Amino acid sequence: MEGSRALSHLQLLSWLWLLLRHASPVQGAGPAAQGPGNPSPLAVQEGVNSKVDLDCRTVRSLNASESCLFVQTNPDCQSDGGYLNYLKGIFCFFPPDLLPLAVTLYVLWLFYLFLFLAVTAEKFFCPNLSAISTTLKLSHNVAGVTFLAFGNGAPDVFSAVVAFSNARTAGLAIGALFGAGVLVTTVVAGGITIIRPFTAASRPFFRDIIFYIVAIFLTFTALYIGKVTLAWSLGYLGLYLFYVFTVVLSTWIYRRQSVAALTHSLPGPSVLPVDSEDGTTSMANSFDYSDEYRPQMHSEESTARILTRSLSPLDYQTWKQKSWFWRILKLFKIPAEFLLRLTVPLVDLDKDDQNWKRPLNCLHLFTSPMVCIMTLQSGVYGFYEIQGIFPIWGVMMLAGTFLASVTFFATSNDQPPRFHWVFAFLGFFVSALWINAAATEVVNILRSLGIIFQLSNTVLGLTLLAWGNSIGDVISDLTLAQQGYPRMAFAACFGGIIFNILVGVGLGCVLEISRNHIDVKLETDGLLVWILAGALGFSLLFTFISVPLQCFHLNKVYGFCLLFFYLSFLIVALLTEFGVIHLRVG
Repeated sequence: MEGSRALSHLQLLSWLWLLLRHASPVQGAGPAAQGPGNPSPLAVQEGVNSKVDLDCRTVRSLNASESCLFVQTNPDCQSDGGYLNYLKGIFCFFPPDLLPLAVTLYVLWLFYLFLFLAVTAEKFFCPNLSAISTTLKLSHNVAGVTFLAFGNGAPDVFSAVVAFSNARTAGLAIGALFGAGVLVTTVVAGGITIIRPFTAASRPFFRDIIFYIVAIFLTFTALYIGKVTLAWSLGYLGLYLFYVFTVVLSTWIYRRQSVAALTHSLPGPSVLPVDSEDGTTSMANSFDYSDEYRPQMHSEESTARILTRSLSPLDYQTWKQKSWFWRILKLFKIPAEFLLRLTVPLVDLDKDDQNWKRPLNCLHLFTSPMVCIMTLQSGVYGFYEIQGIFPIWGVMMLAGTFLASVTFFATSNDQPPRFHWVFAFLGFFVSALWINAAATEVVNILRSLGIIFQLSNTVLGLTLLAWGNSIGDVISDLTLAQQGYPRMAFAACFGGIIFNILVGVGLGCVLEISRNHIDVKLETDGLLVWILAGALGFSLLFTFISVPLQCFHLNKVYGFCLLFFYLSFLIVALLTEFGVIHLRVG
């Protein structure tokens, strides 16, 4: 009896000790007194020593010894993809006094990733898409609003898909898509009209701007609701398909009317050039261009010589004729171009041999599968083992070696095989994976810079990410205008951003919902995201009203007004980010 009573007393004392242990504060801090927006010292200490999910920006309030452990243990500091842990690198490998050096290295690496994205899209992704559209015998209009738009908007779309994979970076995607929209519809469109004033095509203008306004309204509503459902994301993709159908149908009707009018005015059958709605010229009759692409090269070069020349990204004759700026930029491009030439097949139907390089294409059958398995989900799948014995990368290596050997002995150097078109699809897929891998690193770097400088994802998206992804569009559209094609450049402004926002948001959210089976949450960065959405809506409304009032004749005054609007928007956005402009509560 006394033993059982002593045991019960012992249990009571142990329970009381546990209760006091959990109820007593640590280090004299009371978490109940702290608001949710400002974590207490106790909460920060628990975040360092445990898995408490605190805002990763809290790391800036810790000392050097605690910050490294914090970024490694706090879930909010972890990235879902990518090869490098940028937060760990800057807080664990660089002392605090070398923080400017680390940030400088990160910014330089960010710029090089943008350069890598531009080279991949321009020299490998777009040409392979063009070869695919020609192989599938798609019309120019269908190819323009599908494959060509995908090629031009690949960095934006993949950046959005990567950003939507994490609720913490979804604001980065919204900021980038909206920021690129404001940039293209003001700076690029204004620059085109300043370089070469022109008269815009009325029907394509109304069609494109109405579809873009609807897309912005859908995104604005999703931001207000705070989430994107599966039905909503499928609606984005459905709206883009309807846009493609509208483009094809309107072009077909326009061509029929033009051909009928010319047929009645001119006697006899003739081949008539017809101007399409957006100012481009096409032929009313179709022709067979198979002879044009028939290979005519009968080279006697050795296999080793062909491989060496194909892998070299530098043409010495071109190097001598270019300016010093082009040479410096080319030096930075050489490593990226060499890596892409080594791993990405390229089919160019404008060349006599369709860019068939037998030793290099056979090598691609080995390197391309390895790139696919090592870039998909940042190489996670490549190290899976089949039944715990043989890794998947080993299987891909054996399969690639077998295909390369068979192709090498079954083909010749001077004649592309009949299945050469397959390399266009392989090159498209591999270049898309390279773009996705680079876009993942871009998003991770931008998020790390946002944590270091205490910046929101939205302001990073509307500035660095939008500028980096849109620099190619800016250069190409302004070059088109300078060469005398302002209508085509102006039409490309709206066609590209429609694809980016509808496919970027729609595809990104569909993939994320299919993975996690939950709606995509949109965490807005307060007033700034609404300023961004309002600025984009106001710029579209200004264009929608002012262009018809000018009878579609766009002059330099209109262009300078657009540039002034973008500059004003950028100043307001930055002042809002740094707290100069804010909402008064109460």
